[in-house]
Amino acid sequence: MIPDLKNAFRPFQRSGAHGALYCDGVSLETLGRKYETPLYVYSADQIVERLEMFQRAFKGRDHLVCYAVKANSSLAILKLLAERGAGFDIVSGGELERVIAAVPKAVGRVVFSGVGKTAAEIDRALEVGILEFNVESEAELALLGARAKKLKVRARFALRVNPDVFAETHPYISTGLREHKFGIDIRKAAELYRVAARNKWLELHGISVHIGSQIRSAEPFGAAMERVCKLTVQLKREGIVLKVVDAGGGLGIDYHSGGDAKAVTPAVKVEEYAAAIEKALAGFEGKLLIEPGRFIVAQAGALLTRVLNVKKNGKKTFVITDAAMNDLIRPALYQAYHEVVPVKPRAGRARSVDVVGPVCETGDFFARDRMLKPVEAGDLVALLDAGAYGMAQSSNYNSRFRPAEVLVEGKEHRLIRRREELKDLFATEVLS
Repeated sequence: MIPDLKNAFRPFQRSGAHGALYCDGVSLETLGRKYETPLYVYSADQIVERLEMFQRAFKGRDHLVCYAVKANSSLAILKLLAERGAGFDIVSGGELERVIAAVPKAVGRVVFSGVGKTAAEIDRALEVGILEFNVESEAELALLGARAKKLKVRARFALRVNPDVFAETHPYISTGLREHKFGIDIRKAAELYRVAARNKWLELHGISVHIGSQIRSAEPFGAAMERVCKLTVQLKREGIVLKVVDAGGGLGIDYHSGGDAKAVTPAVKVEEYAAAIEKALAGFEGKLLIEPGRFIVAQAGALLTRVLNVKKNGKKTFVITDAAMNDLIRPALYQAYHEVVPVKPRAGRARSVDVVGPVCETGDFFARDRMLKPVEAGDLVALLDAGAYGMAQSSNYNSRFRPAEVLVEGKEHRLIRRREELKDLFATEVLS
């Protein structure tokens, strides 16, 4: 499918007499000239709009939207979200430091997830006073209690339970079944809460669940919440009253929806998601936490890249770009789909091409057998829906510099991460 970019909810649209591609009010040609390529471009308006969709959907309940930092950890984006009331879901000490660096006052809105928290990471989170720890094992609960005792502070925690709910998604990002490394068997959770209740350094604060990422249906979220709510009722009968239910994240986007007038809008998806969760939690009166990441930033971002050359090998045509799998690894890692569009379209019929990078791997591709309008060396193309797990998963593979990032705010734009240089490539190495 060749996208015509008529979806009103996307920030990347064609404008002007020549139909050049814009991010909100800024031409991508302008950004390519000023900041060079490869370049990540983000729409601030889109990011804020997505956050506010969740805030409006749950306005009838005490709630906190905790943005999943792992999706895109740019300091500027964290600050943008924090200033509009967002909290943060983190999975490492490094992500905690990012939140502190971007908006120190937001640390009290941080939840710490992840299966392998170290003692040092726990200590730091206790010292700065995060909202809660999402505990993923009995051993971690014991470690949290020990570190809290040592620092003489109470640790607020939620057990991350595994509800054994199947969600249709890529197997690498499914997390809600018993065979996955995440969470605690929901059947064992009640006993762990009872044990924790006898430890004065542990505060029973909530219960958490996360069943995976890029989930397109609201039904699995509702099913997981029903099991969680059932457990909260059981615990309440025993005198254990939890203040918070953390529904996790995972609401997916449609990477294939360019120009499809029948596509369900993001606002409708959020409403369906909220309705499923609210129905399941009808008997719970406490606070709700949710942890969206991809849904907030993915469609707000694009990777801008320049065509190096167009090469033919027999019947195959390769469009070789200056971006590579080190800049955006999702197609190689997950066989993920990203729409590829010329920034300034040329006349002519579309043809089947492979869009690839210069890295020395056959797996270094962005699209295979994709219908693309004619492009030539020097042209700019944009890889859409790249705002989540793009820059966050980038690397220096092949000793390549990681790209710059730009944030567009209406008709203005600003650099939020400079392009790496040779000094950055060698900065951490020691030559004896």
